[in-house]
Amino acid sequence: MSVHGHDHSTPHSHSHAPGLRGSLREIFVPHSHDAADSIDDAMQTQAEGIRAVKVSLVVMLATTVLQAVIVAFSGSVALLADTIHNFSDALTAVPLWIAFALSRRAPTRRYTYGFKRAEDIAGLFIVLMIALSAVVAAWEAIDRIVEPRPITNVGWVLAAGVVGFLGNEAVALYRIRIGRRIGSAALVADGVHARTDGFTSLAVVAGGVGVLLGFPLADPIVGLVISAMIVVLLAGTVRSVGRRLMDGIEPDLLERAEHALGHVAGVSVGRVRLRWVGHRLHGDAVLHAGDITLADADRISTEAQRSALSHVPHLDELEIRVTAEPLHRRRP
Repeated sequence: MSVHGHDHSTPHSHSHAPGLRGSLREIFVPHSHDAADSIDDAMQTQAEGIRAVKVSLVVMLATTVLQAVIVAFSGSVALLADTIHNFSDALTAVPLWIAFALSRRAPTRRYTYGFKRAEDIAGLFIVLMIALSAVVAAWEAIDRIVEPRPITNVGWVLAAGVVGFLGNEAVALYRIRIGRRIGSAALVADGVHARTDGFTSLAVVAGGVGVLLGFPLADPIVGLVISAMIVVLLAGTVRSVGRRLMDGIEPDLLERAEHALGHVAGVSVGRVRLRWVGHRLHGDAVLHAGDITLADADRISTEAQRSALSHVPHLDELEIRVTAEPLHRRRP
């Protein structure tokens, strides 16, 4: 069931850790949905997702090509590590593009729930690419420490680092914003990937400055730092993507659904379950309505679905079962 014209007003809201910790968490592990600025039409979200990966792919490939040219005549291992990671970041747009395209396909007799799970599989590919880029960057840095090689054109290396930061941050802002709007954990994770690449590009600048100050080992050392930062990013991305694959759900979304169902007169809310399928929500709920007729049960089910669809962002389907058990509300 496609959802249109939702009203997501609700008393529940996100909670954030206070101070510096909360700010850093929001930068590197942002929420995968934003109810205040969400798009709930299924076809529109798929189109937005495809547009996002197309734009970010072009920007990241342009950034990577520019950096690769400078690597060729500068010999900077830190810049090489950053370029490799930027290239892997650009490639992660490809499986996301395929996943968003697949999610448009109608269900078949073999895939009766459709193909929206392809987006979660794309998230796994992103995790693997992040891990691979960490290994390659560390290998190159260690090789340069064991066998040092001179760096030339340090000024160009510094400029390339700045270009890498600007390109990555532009892509990160775009991916995260669109990912939040359509509820895509994979697209948000890819945006965080780009953001961390941006900061590692600034680390390349720090390595170049170290070389100018007479410390040539600063370049491969920064390459190792980049590898460590990628590993930190990997841990957060694994949690985000893994939670989706394990049918994890944000508690505030469940509270929204319970709150919406509680608006239905004459019922108490029993079990409510939600799960992400790609960037769309599916679920079921049990409502207790006492001694009622079949017609009353149909009316209650229709009203409950309408209330849930109007309050919960990205919700496609919510199967309602109305029982004749005595009224007993779980929540006051």
